[in-house]
Amino acid sequence: MGICAVQSAGLYGVEAQPVTVEVSLGSGLPGIAIVGMADTAVQEAKERVRSAIREAGFAMPSYKVVVNLAPSNVKKSGSGFDLPIALGILIASGQLSAKVIEGKLIAGELSLQGNVRPVRGSLALAICAKKMGFDYLTAMQQPAPIEGLVQLGLPGLGTMHLSDPFEELRSLSVEGEPIGEDALDYKDIYGHDVAKRALQVAAAGNHGVLMMGPPGSGKTMLASRMVSILPPLTEDEKLEAAVVHSVAGEDISPILRGLRPFRSPHHSATSAGLLGGGTPIKPGEVSLAHCGVLFLDELSEFNASTLQGLRQPMENGKVFLTRAEASICLPARFMLVGASNPCPCGYLGDEMHKCNCTAAQVQKYSSRIGGPLMDRISIRLDVERLPTSSVLSSGGGTDSATLKVGVLKAREYEAWRISRSGDAPANKLNGSPSAVIASCKLDDGANEYVSQMAESGALSGRGLLNTLKVSRTIADMEESARVTEDHLAEAFSMRIDLGR
Repeated sequence: MGICAVQSAGLYGVEAQPVTVEVSLGSGLPGIAIVGMADTAVQEAKERVRSAIREAGFAMPSYKVVVNLAPSNVKKSGSGFDLPIALGILIASGQLSAKVIEGKLIAGELSLQGNVRPVRGSLALAICAKKMGFDYLTAMQQPAPIEGLVQLGLPGLGTMHLSDPFEELRSLSVEGEPIGEDALDYKDIYGHDVAKRALQVAAAGNHGVLMMGPPGSGKTMLASRMVSILPPLTEDEKLEAAVVHSVAGEDISPILRGLRPFRSPHHSATSAGLLGGGTPIKPGEVSLAHCGVLFLDELSEFNASTLQGLRQPMENGKVFLTRAEASICLPARFMLVGASNPCPCGYLGDEMHKCNCTAAQVQKYSSRIGGPLMDRISIRLDVERLPTSSVLSSGGGTDSATLKVGVLKAREYEAWRISRSGDAPANKLNGSPSAVIASCKLDDGANEYVSQMAESGALSGRGLLNTLKVSRTIADMEESARVTEDHLAEAFSMRIDLGR
C-alpha cells in the first residue's frame, strides 16, 4: 500500500491551472473512488484506467484506490486526468518507479487498450507546465496535440501507450512550415474599388466594417478575402490564438504558419456559440477570431440580444463570462466585418430589382442590428451590384498583394510615429478621447471641418472618435504626421447612413 502525487492541470476558460492528482491505496473493497469536484468525464476515467492498466501488461491492485484531485474546491472536467491517475496507481502499487513522473506535468486520455490520446487545450497545459518549470508529457501520436510546441518555445515529451518505457520518452519536434497561400485573393473581384479601399483602411487600422447591399453584390466575396491583406501573426499572436483554438479542439496548423483566423458563424448561432459558454466553459466565435477576422454574414438575421453581446468585446478585446462555478475572461480582440441586406427582400435601392417591402418592414429590419452596435462600427459601406459583364472580368481586379502593401506601410509608419512621439495607437481599445484627438494633430481648419461634419451627421461622441481613428489610419497610409481635411473627408465618407 502506498501514496503517490502526480502533477497535472485542468482547463478554466483558455488558461490551465495546476491540479495535483493524489492516489492512495488502502484497505477496503477493491475499486476506484475519485473525489475533488470531478465531473462525469473525470468519473468515467475509472473504467478507462482499469482496462488500460490491464491491457498494458500491469496488474490492477486489489486495494481500494482513492484519487483526490486537488485543490478540491475547484471543479475538474475533461478526460485529461486518465494518464496521471493510471501512473499514480502504478507508482503507488510499486509497479513503476516514481522517477518517471519527476519534473513532469502529465495529461492524456487513455483508450481501453492503453493508448494515450490527445486532450483538448494542450497548448494551455504546456504553458502551465513551463511556468511551473516542468516538462509537459502527453500523447505523441499524430495529429500531434501539441504540434508546434517547439516553434512556440514550449518543448514537451510524448508517449503513445501506457506500456511505453517512460525512461526513454521522445522529445516532440515539429518542423516549421512556410506560410501557404491559403487565403483567397482580391484579384478575383473586378471593380468594387471603393469597397476595396475601405477594407484596406479597415485592415490597416483594425476597424470594424459593415457592408450593406442587395444579394449577389459581392459582400461575402469581399469579406472572405480580408485575411489575405492582413500582416502575418507575430510570435506572441501565434501563441495567443493557438491556445484558444487548442482549448476549443480546433486545428492550429494554419495559425502556426502565421495565417490569421477567419471565423464566419451562421446567423442562427446562439449567444454561447458566439460569445462562449457551456459546461465546461468553452471559447465562442469571438474568441476563436482573436487576432483575426470575425465575419457575420446576414447580420440583421442574428438574434438581437446575441448581437448586443458583441459590444463588450469590441470595446475591451475580452469577453467576461460569469457562471455559478466561476467567472472566466476570454480573449476576443478581433476585427468585425458584417454584411447585411438593406431590407427583408434585399433589393431596396437596387436599380435592377424592385423592392416590395413597406417602410415599416424596412425600419424593423434595419433596427435589428441596434444603434449601440452600429455606433461601434467605424466603417459603413454601401455595396452596389455590378454589371454582369464585370463577372466575366474576374481575375483582373486589384490583387491582395497590392492592397497589403498599403496595410503594412500604414502599420509600420504608425509604429514609427508612436515610438517617436509617444502617441497612442489610433485603434487602441479603450483609448482615451484626448489621446485620439492629440494623435491627429488637427489644425484650426481641420478642427472646424470636424465640427461641421459631426453636427451635420448627428454623430455621437463614440462615432466621432471612431471617425477620427479612421482618419488617423488614412494619414498613416500616406505617412503624414498630421491628419488633414482630405483625410477627414475620406473617413467621413466611409461612415454613411445605411438606414436609407
